[in-house]
Amino acid sequence: MDVVCVFTGSRAGASEDYRDAAVSLAKEIAARNITLVYGGGHVGLMGAAADAALAAGGSVIGVIPEDIADKEVEHTGLTQLHVVSSMHERKMKMFKLSNGMIAMPGGLGTLEELFEVWTWNQLGFHAKPVGLLNVGGYFDHLLEFLDHMVEQGFVEQLHRDLLLEDTDPARLLDRMAAYQPDATR
Repeated sequence: MDVVCVFTGSRAGASEDYRDAAVSLAKEIAARNITLVYGGGHVGLMGAAADAALAAGGSVIGVIPEDIADKEVEHTGLTQLHVVSSMHERKMKMFKLSNGMIAMPGGLGTLEELFEVWTWNQLGFHAKPVGLLNVGGYFDHLLEFLDHMVEQGFVEQLHRDLLLEDTDPARLLDRMAAYQPDATR
């Protein structure tokens, strides 16, 4: 895995733990010579991750739609910045550039990005690993609900298992690097 896309918030969130995790993940990505791809903003957890990867000597590619470049305060110090015409083009560009995707705390956009690439994996459109960095229990209720979906027969366990989750950035990256898609899905 040489390029990882990180989905996270354009806000910092209520806990300093979220920023610390974004920085830790980005430093780990840079230390492994993995390129970080993300939404192109300079603010919130997005900006913290980009800045940390760059400060650690890593390569960072941002992808941001032109109509929100000013709103998200596009990052001007990246290795590469792609300004695209729409959110759909942004998501597809980030996906195509990446060998795997990680979601960490964020808002509605983060969840939407996560669920889209995870659904594509379930449907067999790709076999890239999809990870979830669960910082400070942020996703605990979501994970319980996903298990409830399995119990209620709306999601098969093998599809639920496609989402690799961990609380530690290094372990999550290790699990993603070792990921072998199940041929039976």
